[in-house]
Amino acid sequence: MCSEQIVQSNGVELCLETFGDRVDPAILLIAGAGSCLLSWDEEFCRRLADAGRFVIRYDNRDSGRSTSYEVGSPPYSLNDVVSDAVGLLDALAIDRAHAVGVSGGGAVTQLLALDHPDRVDTITLASTTPGGPGHEALDLPPMSSALAEAFSGEEPQQDWSDRTGVVESLVAFERLFAAQTVEFDAAASAEFWGRVFDRTVDIAAQMTNPFLIDAGEPWRARLGDIATPTLVLHGTEDPLFPYEHGLTLAKEIPRASFVAMKQTGHENPPRRVWDVVVPALLEHTSRRSS
Repeated sequence: MCSEQIVQSNGVELCLETFGDRVDPAILLIAGAGSCLLSWDEEFCRRLADAGRFVIRYDNRDSGRSTSYEVGSPPYSLNDVVSDAVGLLDALAIDRAHAVGVSGGGAVTQLLALDHPDRVDTITLASTTPGGPGHEALDLPPMSSALAEAFSGEEPQQDWSDRTGVVESLVAFERLFAAQTVEFDAAASAEFWGRVFDRTVDIAAQMTNPFLIDAGEPWRARLGDIATPTLVLHGTEDPLFPYEHGLTLAKEIPRASFVAMKQTGHENPPRRVWDVVVPALLEHTSRRSS
């Protein structure tokens, strides 16, 4: 069964859904900045749950149905988002979980392993970079020229109350991050962003505030201290954090394993790689941190 609930965590309300049996090993899915729990496809969650995992997907603060703040003035830092994840586990009476983070959620997951190693049995880092977004990695390839050009232009004014206009903008935004060797499914993207719009407390806050928060002190130099079993998943066509970011992340974390997501851009694992990613996650989460 799938259930949705609001829990108190670290002074905020977080909305979550669970899949599977609570007695099974817990997998905590952590979405990226600007994303909500829907970014973890329901069927993806069910595949993991059907294989004997208790799967949790949730809205970070300023996304979905969780606590939201005034646009442009988020009164919290990345470390608060990390503490939110710990508080969520406390609210569910879960001592340890397998944390899986994508993009900005991968930054949160790195910090969980560094600062709260007693709460994670394993970590999985998908579509992210050593040290996390917001910290320059000058030794690694930059974002694609197309993304750089898009980000360098003047941002158009968005009427966040206009569902049609918002969905169209978010589909165009998602297209920039997609793999180039497969056809982009604009209809599926529009359906997804429509669902996101319809359940989100403040879509403007979701698409603005998480990108403004303080990421704190750089931690790339600390990656060698991670003792938690680590799996790195990375798209071969990631335009934001090119493939070398994933390879380097796996190299800088002791004994980390690496799985390439072919024909994948900067995104949650798409359906076309589930037959590779799901078995890799199940094998990885069968381990326990020593």
